Amino acid sequence: MTAARMAPSDGVAWITGASSGIGRATALELARRGWTVCATARRLEELEALSAAASALTGRIVAHVGDVTDAAGMEGLVDGIERVHGPIALAFFNAGVAPYTRAGALDVDAFRIAMTVNVLGVANGLAPVLARMGERGKGQVAVNASVAGYRGLPKAAAYGASKAAAIHLCEALKFDCDNMGVVMQVVNPGFIDTPLTRKNDFPMPFLMSMDDAARRVVDGFERGGFEITFPRRLAFILKLMRALPYAWYFPLVARQTGWNKRG
Repeated sequence: MTAARMAPSDGVAWITGASSGIGRATALELARRGWTVCATARRLEELEALSAAASALTGRIVAHVGDVTDAAGMEGLVDGIERVHGPIALAFFNAGVAPYTRAGALDVDAFRIAMTVNVLGVANGLAPVLARMGERGKGQVAVNASVAGYRGLPKAAAYGASKAAAIHLCEALKFDCDNMGVVMQVVNPGFIDTPLTRKNDFPMPFLMSMDDAARRVVDGFERGGFEITFPRRLAFILKLMRALPYAWYFPLVARQTGWNKRG
């Protein structure tokens, strides 16, 4: 079955983790292009500010408070959105956390949090959305993963593992989604200037603004294809590095990141 890309006339868009960062910028970009966007996060005041910021745009943004780690809550939220606003045509599972980990003081809670939000949080939203899209025989879903999921990187044991799992989840579900008529996509950003990345204490090559990232994301929704990745130069470099043998990979990354000089 050929899956068709969705447009505002097909229903509403739903974005998790919409109160800041890429989620917020993508919500505004979708509203700019005529979508009604149901924006979800835990902080109502942030969502209300986002809705107000879209007041002059072609589309609109409506707040729907929710916690992606609450499976029953996500089921109820999806039901409520569809009863009030109509079918969810496009869902962008963007909510995520980025805890840092190092071997000398391995924080097990960081792994638990990363997997709970970045993987199970995605599954909690995907389950009710895909069930409804499957019944309709159409829809479009995208998951925000990361180029950090391509291969192991310093300080990213928990974060990278969760994003690698998110990529794998999308790859595995794409086979069924194709048969259901649902477009499945994975979004793999590089370094984006967000509140999460501003705490980084290492070089961030090809750093991109949130607005530029949001345009790339929505352009990718409209273009189709499985992977939406940017900046392309960084993604290309990291894809090439996936093919390197370990004997070359580890010294190269340590040297490029300066990790060979850290204690």
